[in-house]
Amino acid sequence: MSPKANMSPILAPEPQKTAHRKAIKPLYKTTLGRLYCGDSISVLGSRSFNRLKGKVDLVFTSPPFPLNRKKRYGNLQGEEYVAWIASLAPLLKDFLTKTGSIVIELGNAWEPGQPTMSTLPLEALLAFKKAANLYLCQEFICFNPARLPSPAQWVNVERIRVKDAFTRVWWMSAIPKPKADNTKILTKYSKSMQDLLERGTYNSGIRPSEHNIGAKSFLTDNKGAIPPNVLVTPQDLTEVLSIANTRANDPYQTQCRENGWQAHPARMPQKLVEFFIEFLTEPGDRVLDPFGGSNTTGWVAESLKRKWIGIEMNPEYAETSKIRFGLRCNLPKVSADPSAS
Repeated sequence: MSPKANMSPILAPEPQKTAHRKAIKPLYKTTLGRLYCGDSISVLGSRSFNRLKGKVDLVFTSPPFPLNRKKRYGNLQGEEYVAWIASLAPLLKDFLTKTGSIVIELGNAWEPGQPTMSTLPLEALLAFKKAANLYLCQEFICFNPARLPSPAQWVNVERIRVKDAFTRVWWMSAIPKPKADNTKILTKYSKSMQDLLERGTYNSGIRPSEHNIGAKSFLTDNKGAIPPNVLVTPQDLTEVLSIANTRANDPYQTQCRENGWQAHPARMPQKLVEFFIEFLTEPGDRVLDPFGGSNTTGWVAESLKRKWIGIEMNPEYAETSKIRFGLRCNLPKVSADPSAS
């Protein structure tokens, strides 16, 4: 993408007006939620969803990333992607409660054929934010220590870059102070903080940063530490939240593998969903994921006593997501190819 193209204004396409005349039925329901199969823009604009406007406390999702190459789960490219994601913003905002939030995970992108990063993810964020006049509450870094070294040509072959191992998670809202409570996501105190609380003393005074630390500023036991926006485990502050997403034996993947079904290749890490649902909602609130995939969001929301709505365009992914809730998957078992290695 040329610099000139990067700077051109993006006009978001109008959502299909005909979608408002249609009602749709969910693929399946649970005690607290329902999963719809279809295109997000069409489903969100359907008559069935009118009743949900203003009733969603959290939109939490990971849309197809703005990659400059095609993936099998489907993704738009370049300015087409930016215009598409911008068209979603006003739709999603309409569903938020006054104090609701939108949290979107976006991955990085590289320019085709060269070792330079694309600004496409940032353009997509800004277009999304502007299209719905949203506030950017905070940026989070989601580090995945298990990511394979990539882009392979520049990292493994020519050895001129390091591996790309994080995604950004953007928290936005319609007002500057949406519902949020970091006391719900406190992490375990470090050993040094536990020792400080037990000892009851520390070196107070002016720090090199010019902060003036009072003699009792750190002596209150708040039952845990406030996590940073680079998510950290309670066990070790040098380790990032367990979001490697490499588990191969959870019920979802096991049943997909045993029956020859295609598991979603970009599953949302469970702990990432838990973090934001607990941070930004309360039991009984409603969570919406317009790009459900294997429906980790709905499954976590249900386990945390939140109502949920999910949308997934791919019929096979939508059907296999039933596994998470112990529901019967109505796909035929696929025999393994004996010639496959």
